[in-house]
Amino acid sequence: MARLIWIPQALDDIEAICKFIARDSNHFAYLFANKIFEIAKTLESFPNAGRIVPETNQESIGFFQKS
Repeated sequence: MARLIWIPQALDDIEAICKFIARDSNHFAYLFANKIFEIAKTLESFPNAGRIVPETNQESIGFFQKS
C-alpha cells in the first residue's frame, strides 16, 4: 500500500477553494472537500491510477484522474 503525502500548499489550496464555495453554500463546500479526500484516499490502494507530472518526470509525483 502506498502512502499519500499532502504538501501544505495543497491543503491550503483546498481550504481556499472550500471557503470560496462556502460563500454560496456551506453544504457544497463540505461535499467538495469530502469528495477530494475520498478520491485521494483511493490512491493509497491504487497508487498508479494517475499519470506522471510531465514537468518532473518522476513516478513518485503524479496526477490522479478518476474516470
